[in-house]
Amino acid sequence: MKKILVLFLAVTVLFAMTAPVFAAKPYIGVVSKGFQHQFWQTVAMGSRDAAERYGVDHIFVGPASESEVQVQIDMINAELAKNLAALALAALDTESVTEQLLSAKERGIPVIGFDSGVPNAPEGTITSTASTDNEAAGALAAERVFSLPNIRAAIMAATPGTPIVIGVMSQDATSASVVGRTVGFLNRMHELASTIKPGEVAITGHDRYVKAADSGNFAVELNIMVPATTNAIDCEITAQGMLQKNPVAIFCSNEGTVTGILAATSDGQELDKVNGRYKDLVVVGFDAGVNQKNAVRNGWFYGAVTQDPYMIGYLAIELAVRAMNGETVDEIVDTGCQFYTVANMDDPKIAQLLYD
Repeated sequence: MKKILVLFLAVTVLFAMTAPVFAAKPYIGVVSKGFQHQFWQTVAMGSRDAAERYGVDHIFVGPASESEVQVQIDMINAELAKNLAALALAALDTESVTEQLLSAKERGIPVIGFDSGVPNAPEGTITSTASTDNEAAGALAAERVFSLPNIRAAIMAATPGTPIVIGVMSQDATSASVVGRTVGFLNRMHELASTIKPGEVAITGHDRYVKAADSGNFAVELNIMVPATTNAIDCEITAQGMLQKNPVAIFCSNEGTVTGILAATSDGQELDKVNGRYKDLVVVGFDAGVNQKNAVRNGWFYGAVTQDPYMIGYLAIELAVRAMNGETVDEIVDTGCQFYTVANMDDPKIAQLLYD
């Protein structure tokens, strides 16, 4: 019996020495600004698919609302307590997570920002950020507006004596994302309109963006209006002021200004292309949401630019994997955007980006 036991123990030890060792997958923590909003669910879908592709484990967490800063801090602390290979973070408040960022840096854990990332984070604490290039998104909106034959015809017919107005509504002049979209639209539309009316295009309105026409007189006025505050009433009042200028087109650079223009047009019904008071007005929005999607579906809006939350999540994981493997990654990686109209908004590749 003893011989059998000795033989069994010997075989067991030999097996333990020669058996293959299955290492645990690298683990990446993903902490978002929220979780229940459909936008974040789509971000989570992208991160899940990337984790599967790259063979890493991950968890996607976020507070119930984007006002729960302390809840997010607790989530970050919980992730840092694990054996992290990398952390992806969309911070609600940079100052509140400074200690955690410095701790991750000291431990050699790469941190990838995503969506709005971690603005003004301590130097060297953020390896890369996956986010929308807002200037490119605004430029895309300008290109789609300019592509319309009636808009090009209006520009062509404009003179300094009978100028046309192309309006831009921006919720504020301080938010980096809103300013980026505004600058992108204005610069690209100025460039495109100048191919038809060289020297006769001006940017008017908010002091931050003003640019006189090279000739001194303008035939095309790109007018930018910013509400007094970000509340819904001020956005509606600003939209009413814009409509009084009788513009041929309006670009709304975020959901707040979209809400304002809809409120100023009887929930969009006055934009109806058959019987609406503003039936000839071209409106382009930004992002999604129930009311904006309804406006696009009804033809009240020509279309809107949407960010790509799926790629935000996907690239957050991809960049984390590259960083933990010691690869050099760009400081900012554009996650792209899409332009949707009634013609393509039900396409599965677009529909997943149109959150409520």
